[in-house]
Amino acid sequence: MAAPRSFMWTRRVFLTLLTGFVLLPVYVMVSSSLKPLEDVSSQFHWLPSGLTVRPYIDIWSTVPLAKYFVNSLIVAGAATVCSVVIAVFAAYAVSRYDFRGKRVFSVTVLSTQMFPGILFLLPLFLIYVNIGNTTGIALFGSRGGLILTYLTFSLPFSIWMLIGYFDSVPRDLDEAALVDGCGPLRALFKVVVPAAIPGIVAVAVYAFMTAWGEVLFASVMTNDATRTLAVGLQGYSTQNDVYWNQIMAASLVVSVPVVAGFLLLQRYLVAGLTAGAVK
Repeated sequence: MAAPRSFMWTRRVFLTLLTGFVLLPVYVMVSSSLKPLEDVSSQFHWLPSGLTVRPYIDIWSTVPLAKYFVNSLIVAGAATVCSVVIAVFAAYAVSRYDFRGKRVFSVTVLSTQMFPGILFLLPLFLIYVNIGNTTGIALFGSRGGLILTYLTFSLPFSIWMLIGYFDSVPRDLDEAALVDGCGPLRALFKVVVPAAIPGIVAVAVYAFMTAWGEVLFASVMTNDATRTLAVGLQGYSTQNDVYWNQIMAASLVVSVPVVAGFLLLQRYLVAGLTAGAVK
C-alpha cells in the first residue's frame, strides 16, 4: 500500500528541517574556525569575508594540544581495551553459567547506572589521595587513576550490554566446540567471540566515546602533565581574551578520531545495539 502524498511531503519537510538543525552548528563551527579572531569576536556573519587556516596552525602552540591529544588517546584507548576484555569474560560467565549470586550480580551491575557520576567524584578523590599517601602509588593526577575512574561507569554498561548479546548467540555453538575438544576459554575465543563481534564493537565504541569526551572527572583527577583534550580546550580562554576561532578549530580536530571511528564501525555498531532485542 503506497503512502499518502501528504505524508511523503510532510516527511520531506521534517527531514529537511531536522538536517538543517543538525548541520547548522557544524557550519557555524567550520566557518568560525576559518575566520580571523577579530571577525569572530565582532558581529556574526553567515558568509565570512575572508578565510584563513591560521587558527588550525595556532591551536598547537597556544596550548600543548599535542600532549593533550596523546593523553586522551592513551587514557581512552586503555579504558576501552580494559572494558572490552573484562566485560567479555564477565558477560560470558553470566550468560552461560549458573552460580550463586548471579541475579544479584546482574542487578547490581545495572543499578550502578542509576547514580550520577558526580556522586562518585569526591569518594574517588579521597580514595586515590589516601592510597597515594599510604602506599606511594600515585593514582591521583595520573593516567592510570583516570583509566580506573572511567572503568567505574563504562564497565557496568559494557557487561550488561554483552550479557544480552551473548544470550542471543546460540549455546549450541560453544557446546559443539566443547564436544570437539575445546576448553571453555578456547570455545569463547574461537567460537563465541567471532559471533559476537558486533556487540563487542558497540561496547568498544561506547567506552571510547565516553572516555574521549569526559570532562568532570578529567578536570579533577588530572594535572598539567596528564590533562586530556576535553579539559585542555579550556586553555584557549584566558583572562585577557577568548580565542573563539581556535576553540572551534580545536573542537573540530579533536572530533575527527571519534567521527572517523564511528563511520568505519557504523555497520557493527548498529548491529550490536539492536542485537538481543528479538530472539
